Amino acid sequence: MTETTSRPTDDLVAAFQIEGWPLRGRIVRLGASIDEVLTRHAYPEAVANLLGEACALAALVGSSLKFEGKLIVQAQGDGPVSLVVADYDTTGGLRGYCSFDPDRVAGASTGFARPGAKSLLGQGVFIMTIDQGPDTDRYQGITAIEGETLALCAEQYFAQSEQTPTRVRLAVGQVDTGEGPKWRAGGILIQNVASDDARGSTEDVWERAQALFATTGEDELIDPMLPGETLLWRLFNEDGVRLFEAKPLRAFCRCSKERVATVLGSFSDAERAEMVEPDGKIHVTCEYCSRTYELAPLIQRAN
Repeated sequence: MTETTSRPTDDLVAAFQIEGWPLRGRIVRLGASIDEVLTRHAYPEAVANLLGEACALAALVGSSLKFEGKLIVQAQGDGPVSLVVADYDTTGGLRGYCSFDPDRVAGASTGFARPGAKSLLGQGVFIMTIDQGPDTDRYQGITAIEGETLALCAEQYFAQSEQTPTRVRLAVGQVDTGEGPKWRAGGILIQNVASDDARGSTEDVWERAQALFATTGEDELIDPMLPGETLLWRLFNEDGVRLFEAKPLRAFCRCSKERVATVLGSFSDAERAEMVEPDGKIHVTCEYCSRTYELAPLIQRAN
């Protein structure tokens, strides 16, 4: 029987353990939070899908942090999407942003299949950054962009940067539950625990876990009527799966008028003067949440 300490539905990420198996896993389900992130900008469907993958991945990986800080998932290249970035902080805040060329995205989206990470980003790099705050050094790992999903990029990252066998499945889509189409996202991650003298070889168990994991459907990951624990039970019911306490997630941007004012203060009077618009104010729009701040130019007058 499945054992749980929580019953996650939406906007939650949780660790899980298969009884007696030398592997660890996490599952994420995003509802209102990812809909808020993706609807703040007029993203084409393919771009929204890419950003949704990045947000789900950031939550999956970032939720394993044992300290206060944030995990940043970023990919940049020479393709129609020049940048996708998402970050998760350990309070459960999630945000993301894409920079793209609308004409090039439209050109890449003319086929039957929706373009994925490689088609949208082109030649470039996939980056994961751990940030513990202003008084600490950041830890950053970088790999080349490979594969048509960010899930494949993440698997390669863990294989190369941490030598940890990892499988990741991500899904993003719009679902109508009676209130119109809403964006949803989901993801699941499993990692093999290395062999040692006590547990012996873990290769056979890892092969079995991957075979079961491969049966996960994208529609299952975003189905609002399918709780996460039920999905895990479908995958691993023969051995039993324990779902640990879930962490709540929310769309949250750290921008503020004070932060914007601090940034403007780093510019010279002449530079700030060039930013002033006809109403006599400087207007700054946050790339993440699209909030616009109006500030006085703060130009110092000579006596």
